[in-house]
Amino acid sequence: MTTDKQAQEGQTIQHEQIRDVMRHWATGVAIVSSAHEGVQHGMTVSSFTSLALDPPLVLVSLEQNSRTHDLVMGAGAFGVSILAADQADVSNRFAGRETEDSDRFEGLETHSLTTGCPLLTNSLAVFDCKFSGSHPAGTHTMMIGEVVAARVIRDADQTEPLLYFNRDYRKLAK
Repeated sequence: MTTDKQAQEGQTIQHEQIRDVMRHWATGVAIVSSAHEGVQHGMTVSSFTSLALDPPLVLVSLEQNSRTHDLVMGAGAFGVSILAADQADVSNRFAGRETEDSDRFEGLETHSLTTGCPLLTNSLAVFDCKFSGSHPAGTHTMMIGEVVAARVIRDADQTEPLLYFNRDYRKLAK
């Protein structure tokens, strides 16, 4: 069954229509984090991608009124921790507004590389990025980071990534 998600002439597509179509896009799950003036914070994202290899650049999209957005802008740096299939609970901890003012890292093992941004020690892999530029996009800001350090933590042959599809967490099928 197909559903037409086209707006009528003169109208805009509704948020619910976009969400309904986007739930068909499978994506990895990551935590974007930053630290500035003694405060650290992070948030769950699925809008993360490699942008270029030379120089090494990544792109994340952060909601403009989020605490993480403000910390990235203040610190001039951010970290990305790519989550493993057994980390859905970590993804949930870093998602949503109800924990926006809490220390989402409490009780989790973290480390930092070059910039001082907190990175999750038990994730699949991490990127440490220096803020390189941004572009406002509606309610979000597309942020470009120059990768200054990157590490594989858990062997991809041994550990699957956490995926998000159809409003639920998924695992790769072999």
